[in-house]
Amino acid sequence: MFVNGEILKPEINWYNGLKPQQRTIAWISGGAASAVSCILAANQFDNIHFAFCDTHIESPDTYRFIADLEKVLGDKIHFYESEDFYDPESVWDKFIGLNFANGAPCSTYLKRTVRVKQVQDIETDYCQIFGFDNRKVEINRAVNMVCNYPEINPKFPLIEFEMGRPEIFKTLKQLNIKAPIAYEDFNNNNCLGAPDSPKGGCIQGGIGYWQKINEKYPLKYEFMANKEHELSARKGKPITICKDQRNATKGNRLFLKFNPEFPDVGTIDEIKGRQPVGYFECNGFCGTR
Repeated sequence: MFVNGEILKPEINWYNGLKPQQRTIAWISGGAASAVSCILAANQFDNIHFAFCDTHIESPDTYRFIADLEKVLGDKIHFYESEDFYDPESVWDKFIGLNFANGAPCSTYLKRTVRVKQVQDIETDYCQIFGFDNRKVEINRAVNMVCNYPEINPKFPLIEFEMGRPEIFKTLKQLNIKAPIAYEDFNNNNCLGAPDSPKGGCIQGGIGYWQKINEKYPLKYEFMANKEHELSARKGKPITICKDQRNATKGNRLFLKFNPEFPDVGTIDEIKGRQPVGYFECNGFCGTR
């Protein structure tokens, strides 16, 4: 990996000078990529602390997946949660918003803040493992993480071993780990919630993602559409998950369903959406591009 023309070798901790014998924290998002990155890290480092930030809105199958992963790792995956917020909705209600310039507040407060407050010890930890894969968009996010958060000495096994989506799922299959059921319909396993619950769905998913949510889980779609309206009424301006990506109207907000309080704002059913290629994993850095 290159940063400012300098090659950052994966075996060298260039920031704090500690040795690989110090603790390595391997973050599991609940998705396939982070799981395989943890498996690779387990082969590189001895002193690993596996950690998962629970948002309380995960698919039940995510917990099955984590349990299966524990068996392969032969080690416990430690669960952590926010001390200030219970789930994403409690974050949205607090800040009266869904998406901000630096990413989703639910990701910030349910994952990033939890990591820093409850787990991270940059004085003694060697490095932290993240599941960015070898796609260009993910490599760019990894480089930005190295530049913006050098103190955590982030490492990215999937990039180091040049593994993309096909290799990730092939690895899981070889280890007899069934991938999370969310991948049957979506490109990520972010906060999908229980199938019969009205709550669930990633607010970074994009138009195509939410059109698919409406098709597969109409109760979740209706819940989030109503949440947009509720927050908009409180804020006095449109609060939406999605933005228009068409050239002529790019950047305009789009509701999930028509809001009579803001009749000039369109809805996502006006657009032919597509599945997003980014945000494969949610681990508190959804604004890192």
